[in-house]
Amino acid sequence: MFIAQSRSTPLSSEIQHVFTIRRRKISQICRYNKFCCKVKAVIQSGNDNKTVKDANFMEKSMEESNGLLVSSGKGRDVKAVITLRKKIKEKISDKIEDQWESLMNGIGRGILIQLISQDIDPVTKSGKFAESYVRGWLSKPSDHPHIVEYAANFTVPHDFGRPGAIIITNLLDKEIHLVQIVVHGFNEGPLFFSVNTWIHSQKDNPESRIIFQNQAYLPSQTPPGIKDLRREDLLSIRGNGKGERKLHERIYDYDVYNDLGNPDKSEDLARPLVGGKEKPYPRRCRTGRGPTKKDPLAERRIEKPHPVYVPRDETFEEIKQNTFSAGRLKALLHNLDGVVLNDDNDPQKNKFLSETLDKVFSVSKRLLKYEIPAIIRRDRFAWLRDNEFARQALAGANPVNIELLREFPIVSKLDPAVYGPPDSAITRDLIEQELNGMSVEEAIQDKRLFILDYHDMLLPFIGKMNSLPGRKAYASRTLFFYTSRGVLKPIVVELSLPPTPSSPRNKRIFSHGQDATNHWIWNLAKAHVCSNDAGVHQLVNHWLRTHACMEPYIIATHRHLSSIHPIYKLLHPHMRYTLLINALARQSLINGGGVIEACFSPGRYSMEISSAAYKSMWRFDMEALPADLLRRGMAVEDTSMPLGVKLVIEDYPYAADGLLIWSAIKEYVESYVDHYYSEPNSVTSDVELQGWWNEIKNKGHVDKKNEPWWPKLVTKEDLSGILTTMIWTASAQHAAINFGQYPFGGYVPNRPTLMRKLIPHEDDPSYENFILHPEYTFLASLPTQLQATKVMAVQDTLSTHSADEEYMYQLHEIQLFSVNDHEVLKILKRFSAKLKEIEDTINQRNKDIRLKNRSGAGVPPYELLLPTSGPGVTCRGIPNSISI
Repeated sequence: MFIAQSRSTPLSSEIQHVFTIRRRKISQICRYNKFCCKVKAVIQSGNDNKTVKDANFMEKSMEESNGLLVSSGKGRDVKAVITLRKKIKEKISDKIEDQWESLMNGIGRGILIQLISQDIDPVTKSGKFAESYVRGWLSKPSDHPHIVEYAANFTVPHDFGRPGAIIITNLLDKEIHLVQIVVHGFNEGPLFFSVNTWIHSQKDNPESRIIFQNQAYLPSQTPPGIKDLRREDLLSIRGNGKGERKLHERIYDYDVYNDLGNPDKSEDLARPLVGGKEKPYPRRCRTGRGPTKKDPLAERRIEKPHPVYVPRDETFEEIKQNTFSAGRLKALLHNLDGVVLNDDNDPQKNKFLSETLDKVFSVSKRLLKYEIPAIIRRDRFAWLRDNEFARQALAGANPVNIELLREFPIVSKLDPAVYGPPDSAITRDLIEQELNGMSVEEAIQDKRLFILDYHDMLLPFIGKMNSLPGRKAYASRTLFFYTSRGVLKPIVVELSLPPTPSSPRNKRIFSHGQDATNHWIWNLAKAHVCSNDAGVHQLVNHWLRTHACMEPYIIATHRHLSSIHPIYKLLHPHMRYTLLINALARQSLINGGGVIEACFSPGRYSMEISSAAYKSMWRFDMEALPADLLRRGMAVEDTSMPLGVKLVIEDYPYAADGLLIWSAIKEYVESYVDHYYSEPNSVTSDVELQGWWNEIKNKGHVDKKNEPWWPKLVTKEDLSGILTTMIWTASAQHAAINFGQYPFGGYVPNRPTLMRKLIPHEDDPSYENFILHPEYTFLASLPTQLQATKVMAVQDTLSTHSADEEYMYQLHEIQLFSVNDHEVLKILKRFSAKLKEIEDTINQRNKDIRLKNRSGAGVPPYELLLPTSGPGVTCRGIPNSISI
């Protein structure tokens, strides 16, 4: 919305004329402000009467020549009050800048405001306008210590009409953080222009922002006086795929994932481009850094601590930044031991360093200590038991991969010429030993057999993964049986390696035995399954299906939906911080040599696995919760149920609570869409909306643009379904698979992110040592101390709610001043009330002793989909957006 940005489509001659006049005035003002800079220097160095007199003369001349304040003859007196946010922690230089800002605003030379009427001026054929400077402080300062308010006075003609937009120009030497503008003096009462944005400033090139009044309009309903501004606003933030972006800009454009590697630093850090025909992927926000020297397809990286570009309004506010920085400091202190201590160091040196570090950092570590992970807080040994292993498939950190077993025998879809015979090694006899007299066919018919199947997803990468130092993995299948007591139990684990000439069926079968040796081998097999589950959770369900897939929706929303479009207003709370979180992940988590590669089994092949999963399994229509449950066989169609689906396992906490949240979002979105799209063909005739959906398919997810499953956007029911899926993904789905990471993964043996050893055979040299010291073999297979502490640090940060978190149940408060529509506010309040009812229902479920996956001795309650939360690692709470 910076007027100074380049445009891809020409404006009407009338509005071009208006902006030409404005720029001439601003150019004059700039010359004045240059002189003021000289005054500033004089003030800092000492008084100079001649300079001050010259400044007074120039100020008077400017007032006489520019006519910035409309004549105070007959007309209406109007006041515009602007609210700015100051830094919480200010440096001395910031305080000096604040004083200068106060001086410039006091004399009326800091911020220029232009009111734009909804009505057309018959002369200019554009909206009527009036201009004034902000002047001085309000007589009643703000109660908030970090908020300041200024006012600008206008006298406008009685036929001016209602203001529909404001153009605000920052002529100060510093960026300002604009919170809102309120215009007083019109018959309608106070008019709110709510915005939370930064407006950049340069001495020779001040930037202007278009701020619209808090009213939602479909494109066809836009008041005539602001139609051109609506178009100008959208065009100003669309990039054209060229040029390097500057940190103060607000340009939204698309790019592939070509910034993960750093070939100029090391050949070992080179990574293939992700996004395209060979490795399809959603698109990210473009930074335009230019190519590396050694790989023209790779983009030059920005390494920590330097900031990476995202559009300016997508950056963290100060409270969020402080929370994020505190998490990094905490991680640094706790990782220092792991950095200097490792298996190869001299023991005496290790002892000395350990004692030194303990003395230096003991106080800091006590202050910044990690919470005891929830999984061992109530029962230290629950993680070893089979029922807890199975329970976490339904109520753990990754409850979205378990499926109903619908066919037997189990057959791979991979090419047998490459990956060996397709049939699983899990036999009928092996299964029926655990079915209490049932046959496999009976168990399948009664929907009692379930599977966690990572075989086809991982086997193509296992050979490469196992060639990495300190990594040993299998492609796994795990079979579960749902007992008559309502408990899920694991019965068989199959672990596969790529076929070899001597072993074309390189598969091993494990089941829980009664003797000590089989007990330990069974625990090792489960640990390998947990390691695979952790990797798929992080790379596919968490990063790909929420973070990466939301990014194109956000970019398209800004590029195609005006900030006064009702769907923009609906989606806006669900986009907060996501682009920056994703950019930071590309900088230090999913990048070459980053935390994910260092600490998870796939290593340098992590993003290739994520891309392969996107290619083979991601579908927009299956990201809806009911559709996903039906696809996995975890629910069946039932018209008697509220959403037309019935769970196969009633005690499936993620799904049971998720369906309540999904239903509430669906009802909220449908009411909202009905309110704005009441006319026939209003969806198809909405040019902004149709452009938005087309761009999501054809640019944001361009590698899947020709897929037949994309929903059509014709009716308001189509629109409601699309929006419900997006909001669910950004809020509840992300909450369910993100905020349990530290509570479940913070105790590494429960959920190891990688394994360093294969399970020993009887003829292996290490087998004898395993028999003598099985516990040592188990622990030596887990991540190293450094890897474990790194993972704990990251999981703790990712599981932490910031103090400025905005939650779904607060939407009626967040949107109070951004949607000036009483009916919409009623819809928002109903939604908030529904979420509070759901919270009560979930709390009651957690007390129901019949629901064994969320209650019982040592069993943590399932709270990940409780709508409310306080700050910190709480294992609960649904934020509006992917904000961490």
